[in-house]
Amino acid sequence: MDNGTAVSTPGRIGNLHWGDILVIVGYFVAVMGVGIWSSCKNRGSVGGYFLAGRSMHWVPVGASLFASNIGSGHFIGLAGSGAAGGIGIAAFELNAIFILLLLGWVFAPVYVAAGVFTMPEYLRKRFGGQRIRVYLSILALILYVFTKISADLFAGAVFIQQALGWDLYLSIIILLAIAALFTIAGGLTAVIWTDFIQTIIMIIGAFILTGISFSKTGSYEETVQKFFEAVPNTTLYGSSDLPGNNSNPYAKCGIPPQNSMNFFRDITDGLPWTGVIFGLTISSVWYWCTDQVIVQRALSAKNISYAKAGTILAGYLKFLPLWIIVFPGMIARILYPDEIACTNPDICKRVCNQESGCTNIAYPLLVIRLMPNFVRGLMLAVMMSALMSSLTSIFNSSSTIFTMDVWTRIRKQASETELMIVGRVFVLFLVAIGIVWIPIVQNFSELFHYIQSVTSYLSPPVCAVYVLAVFWKRTNEPGAFYGLLVGLLVGMTRFIWEFSYPKPSCGQEDTRPAIIKDVHYLHFGILLFGITVIVTVTVSLLTKPMPDKYLRRLTFWDRFNKEAADNVSLMDKDELAEQNKHIEEKQAKSSEQAPVVEQPELEEELPWYKTACNWICGIEKMVDQPQLTDEEIRALQEKQNSIYEEPTWRRVLNANAIILMVVAIFFWGFYH
Repeated sequence: MDNGTAVSTPGRIGNLHWGDILVIVGYFVAVMGVGIWSSCKNRGSVGGYFLAGRSMHWVPVGASLFASNIGSGHFIGLAGSGAAGGIGIAAFELNAIFILLLLGWVFAPVYVAAGVFTMPEYLRKRFGGQRIRVYLSILALILYVFTKISADLFAGAVFIQQALGWDLYLSIIILLAIAALFTIAGGLTAVIWTDFIQTIIMIIGAFILTGISFSKTGSYEETVQKFFEAVPNTTLYGSSDLPGNNSNPYAKCGIPPQNSMNFFRDITDGLPWTGVIFGLTISSVWYWCTDQVIVQRALSAKNISYAKAGTILAGYLKFLPLWIIVFPGMIARILYPDEIACTNPDICKRVCNQESGCTNIAYPLLVIRLMPNFVRGLMLAVMMSALMSSLTSIFNSSSTIFTMDVWTRIRKQASETELMIVGRVFVLFLVAIGIVWIPIVQNFSELFHYIQSVTSYLSPPVCAVYVLAVFWKRTNEPGAFYGLLVGLLVGMTRFIWEFSYPKPSCGQEDTRPAIIKDVHYLHFGILLFGITVIVTVTVSLLTKPMPDKYLRRLTFWDRFNKEAADNVSLMDKDELAEQNKHIEEKQAKSSEQAPVVEQPELEEELPWYKTACNWICGIEKMVDQPQLTDEEIRALQEKQNSIYEEPTWRRVLNANAIILMVVAIFFWGFYH
């Protein structure tokens, strides 16, 4: 193993054949072409930039839901966990199938009926006030930066180091720059269409590697049998500095678990069945039904039927990671047990430069050693596209939240042009944070479980408040706020406490407090969810309820109400006064303007750099857009916020949802 150091040989650049370079260049040319073409649409307004004009077809919506979730962290993390403990980690993917249907059938109709751009905006309409919206906006940005962006960067770093031998910082900076360029120039339309292309490439390349991998191990039954026999030599005999007998502290660490082919595992296991069924569901509802990155895709669909169809397509795609990521990770352990399953810290340090273990290199190792020329380049494009897909989604959604929920609080009278410029500039800010964070994320181990544990400490309170907001009318603003506050304090306490004690390596004694080592993070998520619900319900019952006129079209039970909610009454008096003043100023300014005189030569008089800047910021189309009347605006909003479905398509979608759930239940039963 060369630890990521490239070896220069004739006809090769680093670890790549010249044919691999051609494939990568062709990929980037194709994807950039699609991004530039799609960026010419829906760029001239906030709705077009952030929600793709709510005009997306169900196929790219479903593909984008899948691609936004499956990033480099999944290829590295799922394959690594598969190599370490079998198929159990795929339970996270199968669980998401049911939650995706919840998004399409329960949550998305409420969001569409409410006519919201962002998830904090929904709570703003639901409860009034500003503290919940600002709280959730800032929390979402923190989660994006320190879990999603950091995880993808770490995973990309692992792949680049092991597979390419390129300079780590230069490679990641280039990837970040390209991802930011797509997001800044094109908005959500470019992101969704590039996601669609990247998903196709990702699946094709992963299937090719899966086929090659299974050809090395034989049939499915042989692969399973060989996995249980994939034990490194250091486990049996010890290394040069450890006695080769039963006193070897690492002797039990390199043996695959007996429940490696089961989803449902003992309550004391690293993936307890109680945590997978209940705790994981709580985190999944937060991620798939309330997280801006995901929900934004569903809200971009043409109508609610297209949104449901997109969630069904994404649900079917979620069966794939078990076969194209987890099983290849297990095969990597079969083929290279001494490297992938190393247990001795000294040996692991030599293999992958990490003392805690080398399962994270399972997928890159397969690509390096099994893929033929040209196809290896395709797989590199897959990994880069997975990284870019996730990053572009996070950049776009983060800029949406910052622009619509934070900047509008700082600049209450910001123009639409200003909002679009701020959204793009904020992407550059995220890029800078990502680059600065690279040295820190390099020290993370057990990436996938780290992400899930952080999620279990921070997301259950948010999940609880959204569920109560959608289903229980009696929930009010004080109850939601104090529920979030108490949940955050409890979750952060556990988060800080746990990461104050480093997790011991395999073979070492665990001296951490019992509350940390014995209470699984998924079980803690259940407890945290319950605490938040109790606090929210108690405070809501002890305080004044919200009148029904403020809740129209904002709960699941009122989603078909023909009347919009009287949300203006929930606004702060100062804010309402400022908005009225702003409207009066605009009306006065409009009445003072002279009759419009066409000046076709105006655009020609602009300097070239201003014209280019206007194009990048999407302003050039805003200048030429016709002004809609109040009636036209109301009609357009009613159409966009409609959740009416044609009876035929509703029955077709319901039937497909049932079929999808039956197939998922079969897999749960087969691998119980």
